[in-house]
Amino acid sequence: MAPKGLLGLEGKVKETVHNAFWDHLKEQLSATPPDFSCALELLKEIKEILLSLLLPRQNRLRTEIEEALDTDLLKQEAEQGALKVLCLSKYVLNMMALLCAPLRDEAVQKLENITDPVWLLRGIFQVLGLMKMDMVNYTIQSLQPHLQEHSIQYERAKFQELLNKQPSLLNHTTKWLTQAAADLTVSPPTCPDTSDSSSLAGPSPNEATNNSEPLSPTMVLCQGFLNLLLWDPENEEFPETLLMDRTRLQELKSQLHQLTIMASVLLVASSFSGSVLFGSPQFVDKLKRITKSLLEDFHSRPEEAILTVSEQVSQEIHQSLKNMGLVALSSDNTASLMGQLQNIAKKENCVHSVIDQRIRLFLKCCLVLGVQRSLLDLPGGLTLIEAELAELGQKFVNLTHHNQQVFGPYYTEILETLISPTQALETKVESV
Repeated sequence: MAPKGLLGLEGKVKETVHNAFWDHLKEQLSATPPDFSCALELLKEIKEILLSLLLPRQNRLRTEIEEALDTDLLKQEAEQGALKVLCLSKYVLNMMALLCAPLRDEAVQKLENITDPVWLLRGIFQVLGLMKMDMVNYTIQSLQPHLQEHSIQYERAKFQELLNKQPSLLNHTTKWLTQAAADLTVSPPTCPDTSDSSSLAGPSPNEATNNSEPLSPTMVLCQGFLNLLLWDPENEEFPETLLMDRTRLQELKSQLHQLTIMASVLLVASSFSGSVLFGSPQFVDKLKRITKSLLEDFHSRPEEAILTVSEQVSQEIHQSLKNMGLVALSSDNTASLMGQLQNIAKKENCVHSVIDQRIRLFLKCCLVLGVQRSLLDLPGGLTLIEAELAELGQKFVNLTHHNQQVFGPYYTEILETLISPTQALETKVESV
């Protein structure tokens, strides 16, 4: 990768060359008699770009452009000194207005007011460049379903080749799903901390499934994906079907932990600062930025990081209360706030435990109901991180959905051995 200084220099050189070209075009058109050599090359390139923007079925427009910008005819007009650059540019503008996406309408309309032929051609090239990108994006979007289907079939075929050579390749995957099924039949532990935590905790992810109901492949698989966010990095028995996604899952696990700390900090902080400060989105965003920034070093220096968070958040609350003319935190309240914030980093801390449970329950709902429906009824303590949860949930859903599409047949076969036909509510995983 080139240093930033070299990249900046490269950009300046390109800009200088670019400007020199348009200056040269202006000199040619201003000469007596005018020199149309550069203009002809530009019109030829414009014609090629316009033709590239057409769809296969637009034969009439293709013929019209070929005739209006016929290279041989334009060359003859140039040799006779009769090439009407401005008129041709106006024709190009009309064609651009016809072919451009709605978001480019305004840019094309602005060009219509330009009377200088050089500046008009320059503007045309700039907008045509944007239109080419629009077409590329449209093409990619159109091909995406086909590319995705090809990717699914390719990944599955490659895995099947490996499975044919190594029949034991699904052992860890089978063990993973077996554990997920077992988890759904065991009552979850209660919050070990304060006695009044039950009202805060609500249902855990396991409680979302009524243990008296029959197991379904969907719920077992959802539980399995959630378990991956608790996976011990030292455990080498990672499901074979998810090895390609292991790094991404670790990133999601890290993001989940960061959101757990952030939501816990906000929940504790709100109990000390009241509704006035937390009624301000700007104040909440500031606390989130502070917390997120300071948590970047959490894994390497957890105690130091959470201590800094507690100091900065307490100071921000204290100063904001003073600025608003409200009663600032007393020394006792400040000490209590900092103590509670520092305890958040401990997994046995009740607030930490509850927020972690709720985020995992949210992710489970995302897998079953989708992200948008899961956001409609967020439990207490999570509403302040709604945007961050939506991002996390969508990433998790996208990853698991693609994995299910690729390996669904293998999951179905395994789950059929774990769930009896009389128990199962569904028969295939691919439709999850």
